[in-house]
Amino acid sequence: MKRVMKTAISIVVFAGSFMAWGQAKMNEQRMEQDIEVAENILSTLIRQHFGKRNFFPMEVHGNYLAGYGVTFRLPNGGPLNAMLFEWGDEPSIIMNNSSDGYSYSYKKNTAPKAGGVREGEEECEDCEKDKARRTLMPLKALARVGSDSLSASADKKFLEVAKNFLADYGDVLSQLKPEERIIITNRAEDFDGDFNFKWAMDSKSRRSLISAEAKRDDIVQMKQGKLNRDQFVSRLKIVNTESSETLDPDLEVLSSMFGRLYRSDLSKTYYSEGNIYYERMKDFGVIYYMKVYSSNEEDKDRFSMPTLDLDHLSKPDRDKKVKELYPKFESDLNDNLVEYGRTLRSLKDDEQLVMNVKLTRCEGCGIPASIEVSVKNSALKDYSSGKANKEATLAKVNVKKVGSQ
Repeated sequence: MKRVMKTAISIVVFAGSFMAWGQAKMNEQRMEQDIEVAENILSTLIRQHFGKRNFFPMEVHGNYLAGYGVTFRLPNGGPLNAMLFEWGDEPSIIMNNSSDGYSYSYKKNTAPKAGGVREGEEECEDCEKDKARRTLMPLKALARVGSDSLSASADKKFLEVAKNFLADYGDVLSQLKPEERIIITNRAEDFDGDFNFKWAMDSKSRRSLISAEAKRDDIVQMKQGKLNRDQFVSRLKIVNTESSETLDPDLEVLSSMFGRLYRSDLSKTYYSEGNIYYERMKDFGVIYYMKVYSSNEEDKDRFSMPTLDLDHLSKPDRDKKVKELYPKFESDLNDNLVEYGRTLRSLKDDEQLVMNVKLTRCEGCGIPASIEVSVKNSALKDYSSGKANKEATLAKVNVKKVGSQ
């Protein structure tokens, strides 16, 4: 009898576990579907607010992080500003790359075809940089009438879109938990440091950083009538700031520190090559951008890993090592952020030190595509002054993982 009871209980437990697994899997699929729908809604709202319903589609990218929420990223600057420009007969000033840096030439504007190429132009295999440059051409032409006003107008419209989406469509993301949030930001990752390229057409222009954030619980309360629209909007966390050209030596020094720490001869996990770019944002903090790698391809499907002093690895062996290294890389990055970040002197207490890292490629490894590690300067100051120990400071470091490989 006991044996029968145990068997019955086991069946019930197994059935319950199977159903729970199926429900979790279904929720994950629904989350992906909801994000796709939300991306489409945001793109539509942007075209409506900017009065360009037939203009080129906006690239909106949403990503979910369990325990944190969904972040929607839109391109920073160019496309939003360009949407305010009417294609006309006036010539635009084109920025060209040259050995001396940048040169300028003139080109007659005509309306773009559906495919995004002007009349008289031919398709080419590798025109991404050229297309990006052409997308930004109008900004130079508009500099004569005040590109700062243009940017301010674009920023204002961006916030209108973000607030309206959160208030009217935030509940589309039905799988979020009450404490999770929805963030809409114009902060796109920039691991190549092409800030000067983006704004070289007008030295008075600044990259703006805008975000609007709402908690899922507040969205639910508004839908249930417990909050009116004004009360809901007042609870939104809004960031609206711009980049600063102020040269702070301590920020430059920290950039060089991380550049040295993550060279292949010092790092024991992934390594970086070239400069570590950063962007100082007023009343927000500083954002560093770093790309890291794990290996070099010696021959077809044969790899070397300089930080581990390994050669002639097969791709499966290389991928296995890359996956094994990730936890230590994340742990070391947190440690370095705290240990060397405390040298900063130019940040305010409530400002943040942020490190955006694009990770080495490893398809099917399950590691993130990129991570964002951040900590408030007040926590770093407490550690530097001895008010807090290292363990307590590390506990205040936030790690946000983006995408999955």
